[in-house]
Parts: sequence; structure tokens; C-alpha cells
Amino acid sequence: MEQTKLVELCKGRSVWIQTHNFPDPDAIASAFALQKLLERFGIEANLCHEGEIDKLSSGKMLRLLGIQMNRYCEIVGRMQKTDRIILVDSQKEGGNVTDLPGNEFAVIDHHPTVREAVYEYADIRITGACASLIAEYYKALDVTPSKETATALLYGIRMDTLQLSRGVTEFDIQMYAYLFPYADAALLKQLESNNMELADLRAYGAAIENIRIYGKTAFSYLDFACPDALVAILSDFFLSIAEVEVVILFAGRKDGYKFSFRSEQPDLNAGKLAELCLQGWGNGGGHASMAGGFAPKEAIQKQGAKIYEQVQEHCIAVLRELYPQALST
Repeated sequence: MEQTKLVELCKGRSVWIQTHNFPDPDAIASAFALQKLLERFGIEANLCHEGEIDKLSSGKMLRLLGIQMNRYCEIVGRMQKTDRIILVDSQKEGGNVTDLPGNEFAVIDHHPTVREAVYEYADIRITGACASLIAEYYKALDVTPSKETATALLYGIRMDTLQLSRGVTEFDIQMYAYLFPYADAALLKQLESNNMELADLRAYGAAIENIRIYGKTAFSYLDFACPDALVAILSDFFLSIAEVEVVILFAGRKDGYKFSFRSEQPDLNAGKLAELCLQGWGNGGGHASMAGGFAPKEAIQKQGAKIYEQVQEHCIAVLRELYPQALST
């Protein structure tokens, strides 16, 4: 049983579970559930990440489930080079994960690989949610998840697959069915309700004001800092427009610009589009239907004073060369 190898590699070691820098519900659920699973085998693991938890849904999840996530700035000096890191919902040099002092010996992720890396243990499978992979670990190791763990994993699956409507696979459905009897329905409802803040309306308003439609592609931007999770939500919102099949949206951040890509066209891969649009600027990648990326501030500002127009023109040029069907009506 492959999952037992990970348990054996962790025994007697100082273990950290690291998510991508700005963990969303799927990343949080996956890390939390893996932490609780390792506890069943006498292994203590701490959760860590680099960036801020900047979305109401993620913060509520931490509070309601009692999850302790550690920002790296809070644990400087605690993590040693000999400590073992399990990357969850992320991969080395994936563009959204900081290289911390420990040894990234293992990875569990559901995204396509952008840059190959060597691990002692690797479980990289394309699924709708990373939480589905962790759910399988419980099933394979014959460990019953607690109500909190099962609820967290169900919530992670629902959020990353847009309530089982985006990028979902048969495997996700199987794991959803496995988790469902163990979950707390009332807690799941509480997690899913009231996840928008009044301040979010400003982002919706600005994104709508700035939207431009080119054929079947919607392009928009926010010229102010916006939580990464909200950028993704806005992309999904634009994809719900009947005339739109491709979305490119980006927003400012303290250290640069966060990009979000969406595609409903079977012959246009959002992950590939993200990689090509950000080539030379930063890093991008993801699934065929949804992807993201990041570009440092200095890379984008080199484009000139009219940053948003320049980025838009660049992305449209990539589409025109490689995916012209996205620009036709």
C-alpha cells in the first residue's frame, strides 16, 4: 500500500505540512486532514504557509474547525534544514509556494507539474480537488475520519470543484460519497454560508466596470489589492456570462500581480494559457479549465505606464497566435 510509505518516511522526524502561499479551503482541508491522519500513527506535524489567509471563507474555516496554520514569519528559527516538509496542494517551483528551510521530501497535489522535481514520495494526480486525494488516504489506511476532518474535506472538494460542477472527476465523486456519512451537515452549512464581505462588492464593481469582451474572451483587472481567492471567484463569476467561454483577470497585490484564467473551450487549456501569458514575467499554470499565476511587480511595471492596457494587449496577442478561436464570435 503506497500510502504507508509516507507514514514510514515521517516516523521519528520533525514534520511540516506546507500549502501554497495563500491557502484556500481545499489546501487548508487537505493539510488539516493529513495532519490528523499522521496523528493516528503517532506522528506530530505542523501546518505552515508563507502568505496571508485573506478570504473570509478560509478564515472562518480555521476558526470553526480549530485549525492552527503557521505563517513562516511566525516560525522563523523553529524550522530547521533537517526538518521534513510535505507539500500539499502545491509543488516545488510551482509559482505560488515559497522555498522554506526544510527538506521538501514529499508532495501530494492535484495540479499538473510545471517543473519536474525529485521527491522521496510523490502523489501527483489530476483531480478536481486535492482533498479527494487525502480522503483516499483515510480509506486506503482504514482510518475513519473524525466529523471535523470529513467536513473539512467535503468542503474542500465542494469549493475547488464549484459544488461538483467544475473539473470534477469520477474519483472526486467517489471520495465525496465516502466522506459524506462521516461529515457534520450543520457544520458544512455553516462553512458555506455568509462568505462574502461588504468590501468584496468593491471588487465586483471594479471588475465589472473594467471588463472587455473580445469574441468569447472576457478580460478584466482590479487596480487595487484584492485577496487571491476573490480573484478566482470573480473569474468564475465572469465565466457564468452566456457569451463568455474564456476569462483572463488579474489584480494588484503588495508584491506584484495575481492572475486567474478560466476556459470552457475543450481545445483551450487554461493552464497552458497561464504559462504562456506569464512566460518571462512570472509563473503560471493549472488545470485545463482553471489556472492561476503570479508576476512580480517589477516585471509588470517594465511594460510601461499603462500597465493594464499592456498586459491586456500581451494576453490577447498570445490568444491570437495560439487560440484564435477564443477571439471569434
